[in-house]
Amino acid sequence: MKNFLLFFSTFAVLALSATEPATVADAFSQGRLSLNARLRFEHVDQIGALDANAFTLRTRLGFTTARFHGWQAMLEGENVFAFDKNAYNQSGLNPAAGSRAVVGDPETTEINQLWLAYTLGQISGTLGRQRLVLDNARFVGDVGWRQNQQTFDAVVLQSKSLADTTLTYAYLDQINRVFSRRHVQGRWESDSHLIHAHYTGFDVGVIRAYAYLLDFDNAATSSSATYGASLNGTPPLNDTVKLSYRVELAWQNDHGNNPQDYSTHYALIEAGPRWKSFGIALGHERLGSDNAVGFKTPLATLHAHNGWADLFLNTPTDGLRDTYVKAEASLPEGVALVAFYHWFEANRGAAHYGEEFDLQLSRKLGKAFTATAKFAGFRRDSPAFVNARKIWFQLEYVY
Repeated sequence: MKNFLLFFSTFAVLALSATEPATVADAFSQGRLSLNARLRFEHVDQIGALDANAFTLRTRLGFTTARFHGWQAMLEGENVFAFDKNAYNQSGLNPAAGSRAVVGDPETTEINQLWLAYTLGQISGTLGRQRLVLDNARFVGDVGWRQNQQTFDAVVLQSKSLADTTLTYAYLDQINRVFSRRHVQGRWESDSHLIHAHYTGFDVGVIRAYAYLLDFDNAATSSSATYGASLNGTPPLNDTVKLSYRVELAWQNDHGNNPQDYSTHYALIEAGPRWKSFGIALGHERLGSDNAVGFKTPLATLHAHNGWADLFLNTPTDGLRDTYVKAEASLPEGVALVAFYHWFEANRGAAHYGEEFDLQLSRKLGKAFTATAKFAGFRRDSPAFVNARKIWFQLEYVY
């Protein structure tokens, strides 16, 4: 819908002006201002490209009104500033740095969120540009690690009318991707439907089921239909230890205007013990392939899965098997540790892609600041991939 945002803006103004002026003023005076600033240095060293050094500042400023008779609105702007814009490849947007490694944090200034919501009892609806994360963001997420957040021009309906159940439906009109509106793939025109349900009434865990029917006008090969279900939880084993686990299965085929013809699957199993300040788990994830087309997750928060070096943002044509060990710990002085070790292989055939070690240390500094240091190192076993090392230092402020 070419006039989606214009329609939304008109709708928002009419809805707010239809209420009594004094009450609208109260809704604004009792509203909430939000500010998020994230200063980050990212260094990338990989075969086949000059080193990249991305020193960026991401700033978001937003305002959310108080709810009045069920109505609520939000406006949020976002800016990403690079201190040296040609010290890294901004996804091809700065030709002067074309020989450097890519860091997906291009400079941009844009409206990040602009929405109007209405809530009636246990049912709510949100219209406009908004953040949307479903489950663990494996299929639908906001790509929160990148400086420019992924948002959706969408209609989202949610119901909690049934006991222990949340039902979500979303129609996606446009995907605002992390590459910014300046990039040829920065905006995807969409005619997509998301259906998601989760139920919390089981003692052992949460069960979810979903259907994601994605159709993109200007990214046809990313169009797909995915149907799946998952179960995860942390039931106690005794007074001091819990079992953390997740199992998930999904099936996918081409959909909409996708010219490809394929049908494949997704599977995940992860389990391990968790104590009060430490947890460890073993996991195995499979993304299948068919007719040289790998399982697709185009709306996912991809950085959170299959290694922080981001070598597998797209599933290889022979699919992917990711066997990993994950450890989480609360260290002295309030430091939180997260570590992974991955073994990557093809799902079809016997090819070994490589191994990766990831480590993150973070610490809260008072109520508003968080400092993070992070490392990812990928060592290839196949010439189809590159050796890569990435280092991040980050300070984030949230108000």
